[in-house]
Amino acid sequence: MAVPRQLPNTITVIRILCAPVFLWMLLADGGQNGALRWWATVLFVVAIATDGIDGWLARRNDIVTDLGKILDPIADKALTGCAFVGLSILDELPWWITVIVLVREIGITIYRFMVISDHVLAAAWMGKLKTVAQAVALTLALAPLWTLVGDWIFWVNGITMTIAVVLTIASGIDYVVSEVRGRRGKAAG
Repeated sequence: MAVPRQLPNTITVIRILCAPVFLWMLLADGGQNGALRWWATVLFVVAIATDGIDGWLARRNDIVTDLGKILDPIADKALTGCAFVGLSILDELPWWITVIVLVREIGITIYRFMVISDHVLAAAWMGKLKTVAQAVALTLALAPLWTLVGDWIFWVNGITMTIAVVLTIASGIDYVVSEVRGRRGKAAG
């Protein structure tokens, strides 16, 4: 059965639209550990998990598009950005972490648009690893697991968030180094 050409991009757009709904659900009750917090976490997990589905569908059916290469990282950044900001608003994550992550994410996105007429800057392996690390860390921070398993989960949250932040910085540096090398190669060639 043939997959409609725009299905992967449609899934990506839905992920983008989920971001503000997720943020509203997270903040609506002041971040209490009730049903809205759990539903916000579920929406985040489902939306971030579809990242793999849209890419898989596009590659499997040979319908990868430049638009998809641009929208996919925007969807990831919208979801994770809303989660970082929401957790900081709730005073559950230091703002300096959110600022570091957002500066990297927004910077790479702006750069993508600056070079789009020359080439599409697709996600590199380290950027994909960073997204997975952020998704895991944010899921653990969003889900009020401490109500079920106790305060020790905060240590796990801290470790996973540290890994996510380190990978965020490292992948940003990797993008910059790769682009500089690519430009030097073009200039020399």
